[in-house]
Amino acid sequence: MRIRLDGTRAEIVDALFRLRLNFTVRGVSRAYPDRAKPHAWRVYVNTLPRERR
Repeated sequence: MRIRLDGTRAEIVDALFRLRLNFTVRGVSRAYPDRAKPHAWRVYVNTLPRERR
Protein backbone atom coordinates (compact mmCIF):
# COMPACT_ATOMS: atom_id res chain seq x y z
CA MET A 1 0.00 0.00 0.00
CA ARG A 2 1.28 3.49 -0.78
CA ILE A 3 0.35 6.27 1.62
CA ARG A 4 0.91 9.98 1.05
CA LEU A 5 1.61 12.12 4.11
CA ASP A 6 1.20 15.91 3.96
CA GLY A 7 2.16 18.36 6.68
CA THR A 8 5.01 20.01 8.50
CA ARG A 9 8.16 18.01 9.11
CA ALA A 10 7.14 17.43 12.73
CA GLU A 11 3.70 16.16 11.70
CA ILE A 12 5.22 13.80 9.16
CA VAL A 13 7.70 12.38 11.69
CA ASP A 14 4.85 11.82 14.17
CA ALA A 15 2.69 10.15 11.49
CA LEU A 16 5.56 7.85 10.47
CA PHE A 17 6.04 6.80 14.09
CA ARG A 18 2.32 6.00 14.39
CA LEU A 19 2.24 4.13 11.06
CA ARG A 20 5.10 1.91 12.20
CA LEU A 21 2.98 0.75 15.14
CA ASN A 22 0.43 -0.89 12.81
CA PHE A 23 2.22 -1.41 9.50
CA THR A 24 5.53 -2.73 8.23
CA VAL A 25 7.12 0.26 6.52
CA ARG A 26 9.02 -0.88 3.44
CA GLY A 27 10.20 2.49 2.22
CA VAL A 28 9.89 6.24 2.64
CA SER A 29 10.49 8.76 -0.14
CA ARG A 30 12.42 11.95 0.35
CA ALA A 31 10.44 14.99 1.50
CA TYR A 32 9.04 17.07 -1.34
CA PRO A 33 7.99 20.71 -0.77
CA ASP A 34 4.27 21.29 -1.13
CA ARG A 35 3.69 24.02 -3.71
CA ALA A 36 0.29 25.03 -2.33
CA LYS A 37 1.42 25.43 1.29
CA PRO A 38 4.74 27.21 1.88
CA HIS A 39 5.74 25.39 5.11
CA ALA A 40 4.31 21.99 4.23
CA TRP A 41 5.97 18.87 2.83
CA ARG A 42 4.80 15.57 1.39
CA VAL A 43 6.27 12.10 1.78
CA TYR A 44 5.23 8.80 0.22
CA VAL A 45 5.35 5.67 2.38
CA ASN A 46 5.24 2.08 1.10
CA THR A 47 3.73 -0.24 3.69
CA LEU A 48 2.47 -3.75 4.30
CA PRO A 49 -0.11 -4.77 6.91
CA ARG A 50 1.65 -6.03 10.02
CA GLU A 51 0.95 -9.66 10.78
CA ARG A 52 -1.06 -10.10 13.99
CA ARG A 53 0.08 -12.79 16.39
